[in-house]
Amino acid sequence: MRVGILTGGGDCPGLNAVIRAVVRKGTMYYGDSVVGFLEGWRGVVENRAMELDLDSIAGIIHRGGTILRTSRTNPARDPEGLERVKKTFQAQRLGALVAVGGDDTLGVAQWISQAGLPVVGVPKTIDNDLSGTDLCFGFDTAVGIATEAIDRLHSTAEAHNRVMVVEVMGREAGWIAVYSGIAGGADVILIPEKPFNLEEVCELLRRRHARGKYFSIVVVAEGAKWAEAPVTQGGQRDEFGHERLGGVSNLLAEQIERHTGYETRVVILGHTQRGGSPTAFDRMLATRYGVQAMDMVHRGEFGRMASLRGQAMASVPLEEALQRNRKVGEDLYSMASVFFG
Repeated sequence: MRVGILTGGGDCPGLNAVIRAVVRKGTMYYGDSVVGFLEGWRGVVENRAMELDLDSIAGIIHRGGTILRTSRTNPARDPEGLERVKKTFQAQRLGALVAVGGDDTLGVAQWISQAGLPVVGVPKTIDNDLSGTDLCFGFDTAVGIATEAIDRLHSTAEAHNRVMVVEVMGREAGWIAVYSGIAGGADVILIPEKPFNLEEVCELLRRRHARGKYFSIVVVAEGAKWAEAPVTQGGQRDEFGHERLGGVSNLLAEQIERHTGYETRVVILGHTQRGGSPTAFDRMLATRYGVQAMDMVHRGEFGRMASLRGQAMASVPLEEALQRNRKVGEDLYSMASVFFG
C-alpha cells in the first residue's frame, strides 16, 4: 500500500518520532511505501510531497519540529479544496493518509473522511486538550520547559522582591499551567476553565506578603479569561477562525502592580515550549501513536484516531475526538489551589 502522512497546525516535540514510526512500521512490517506531504494540508491541496524511506528518517527521533514542516492551511475554506485533495490522492495512488494534528487538522481529516477518503488521525497538541485520548505527546516536554523556567524565576523574583507573572500556552484548557504551576511551586495559577477576579488574585498575593514572603510567582495560561473573556489581539484570526490571543500577562501584571504596589514583571514563554528535543516520555508516546496509526490503516479503521486509554493504545472515531475540548477538572484545580497564596 502507498500511505501518505502530514503534520498540521503548530509544531510540537515528538512529531518526528511519529513520522519515523509510521515509516518504520509501514516499510519494514507491511511493505508499504510512504510519502510525506509538506506543510500540512497545504501539501495535500497542492500535491507537494517527498518520499519517505529509512534513510530520510534516520536520526530524527530526538529532533524538535517536523521534517515535513507545517502550516494552518484549511482546505475546507477553498470551494475546490475537496476536489484538489481527491486529485492528490489519485495522483499519489494513496491507499490511506495519516493526519497528525490537533482539532483543526483532524477536523479536516473528518471532513475528507465523510467524503469517502481513507484517513487515520494521530492526536497532537501540547495543550493536551483533545478529547478521545488520555494524553497527547508534546505535553510532557512543554510542562518540563515551563517548570524549569518557573524554577529559575524563583531566584530572581526573591532577589528583587518582585511578583513574576509567567504566561504559558493553553488556549482553551489550562493543563500546562496547572502541571507546571504545581510542579514549579507557583503561588497563583490562572486557567481558561475558571475566569479569574483581579481582586481575588491581589488578595492572595497580599496574604502571602503578610506572611513575610516578599516575592510571588503567578502562572497564567494564554487563554485565561478575565471577566469571562480571553484577552485577544484585536480580531486577528487564522484560517480556522481562531482569534489570536495575547496580552493577558501584561495586562494582569500592570493591574497587580497598580492595586498592590508590588513591583511586577512578565515572562512570556511562548514558542520556547514548542521548541527543542522532546522528552524520552514524549518520544515513546509519539512512537506508539505512529505504530498504532499504521496498524489501524491496515485494519481498515478509517475515519478514526489513534488513542491512549489508560496504558493501552486504542482507536476512537474522529467525531468523538473532536466533539469537545478536554478541560482541567474542578478536582485538579481545587487541589492546585491548596498551594495558592
